[in-house]
Amino acid sequence: MKKINYTGLVLGLLMLVASSCDSFIDINQDPNNPTTPQLNLLLPATQLSIAGNFNGINRGASNVVQHRASGSLNRWDQSGTTFESTWLGYYTQAIPDLETIIAAGTEQGQWGYVAVAKIQKAYLYSIMVDLWGNVPYSEAALAPNPTFDEGSVIYDQLFALLDEAIADMGKGFAISASADIFYQGSQAKWLKLANSIKLKMFLNMKAIDPDGARQGIMSILSSGNYIQANSDDFTFKFGTNTAPDVRHPWYSSGYSPGRDGYVSMVLIDRLKAQDDPRLRYYIFRLNEKAGLANSQTGEGYYGRYPGDGAASPADQNTRAIVGIYPGAGLYDNGMIPSIGSSGVYLNNTGAVTGTSANSFKIALFANGDGNGAGVQPLITNFMMLFARAEAALTLNTGEDAADLLNKAVASQFDVINALSPAFPISASTRLGFIDRLSQQYAAADEQGKLELVMMQKWIALYGNGVEAYNDYRRTGLPVLDELVSPLDVFPERFYYSETELTSNTTVIETREQLQRDQQIVPVFWRK
Repeated sequence: MKKINYTGLVLGLLMLVASSCDSFIDINQDPNNPTTPQLNLLLPATQLSIAGNFNGINRGASNVVQHRASGSLNRWDQSGTTFESTWLGYYTQAIPDLETIIAAGTEQGQWGYVAVAKIQKAYLYSIMVDLWGNVPYSEAALAPNPTFDEGSVIYDQLFALLDEAIADMGKGFAISASADIFYQGSQAKWLKLANSIKLKMFLNMKAIDPDGARQGIMSILSSGNYIQANSDDFTFKFGTNTAPDVRHPWYSSGYSPGRDGYVSMVLIDRLKAQDDPRLRYYIFRLNEKAGLANSQTGEGYYGRYPGDGAASPADQNTRAIVGIYPGAGLYDNGMIPSIGSSGVYLNNTGAVTGTSANSFKIALFANGDGNGAGVQPLITNFMMLFARAEAALTLNTGEDAADLLNKAVASQFDVINALSPAFPISASTRLGFIDRLSQQYAAADEQGKLELVMMQKWIALYGNGVEAYNDYRRTGLPVLDELVSPLDVFPERFYYSETELTSNTTVIETREQLQRDQQIVPVFWRK
């Protein structure tokens, strides 16, 4: 998180210098201390904060849903410090700046900035409600000790906020392209995002208000204004610089000498079992013979199973780490002995022995791979396609779920290929894999169809554990593995920041019960 904030500081300083040059000689103004908020500086700062602070909650959720296998939440254990950095980052950085943009932009008639700030605020709070439940909202930027609003009430207000943002766009939309990291000032893309956030929220509410969820989704679908192409993805793109380090955090930690955590054996096992070519893109093996517990009797997929609380040996040079997706690491072109001749789409065609020695010597860096310039998918085309497939199956929205499933997988393959120009998923592999999914879908009953959709979405969401965590709590799918040695029950919500609970007078007296309820009481939309 701090690495991204350093990036924001550098960007802000550079932009401040550029914007101040023209008026520097005016002795009646201090260009370094403007009295009027500079919206073109505040907006990118909020975007860097939203993306940078997302890493903390993403790591935690990725461990809960078994995309990763490290940290306390790998054993369902959390404390008041687990997500404190993200909580404080959002409430002391992103949210105050968003409120400033909304207030100052309204006063200045800068409706593009106002609209974008409202959309970002709605996205951010929707995620916070999904993860924490009740959070400070109505008084968050006003009172030193803000009350915690009910999650359901906040959801209602977020729908209204998104409607306001859409109406603001009609008053005029002008944003500097350089000030908008996500969409470079595109009104059309921000409008699509606003409706996509709504669709995602409606889907979350399907258990408590199926009719309202269906009507809301159907209205959005009929408008046609939602994310329907990869070029509209709400994705944060990392860079390659190391000082400050602006690379994908999974890359920075995985490719550093100390490493960070373990890859999930659940993910690896399922990709192998499903003959899924994405295994070579998701996981890179440092040692082709490494096995569990740092043995030398495996085939390089040295990770951990959920709930494994064993101490970490000196295994930094043998652990498997993140590959090309999503962290822009390395492509694994080594032999996978266990798949033998049975693999059709996950196979050993063109593979070599000596994974580490071979892959590090290939000229990947010249092709854009292996440099950390990965992506953080937040709301994407493939997520929307999967969501629409789920809605078609469970809310009878009238769309073809089979077609949406196929398009969703194809869309994510395209995202992977964009990070892997040297080793793309081939057209024949793509077509064959999707054709097999179509056959599996056609042969399944209604529950089986939903299970297939949610399993494929879980695989595609590697890199965004937050949405996979939402999906699991909403559908119970895909079924997760039993933990080896859990320390608590399944976490229904994330723990609050300990600093918040010990400094906010509205919750100090009830903080112990309030915190325990986070573990055991479901979020409002989970029935």
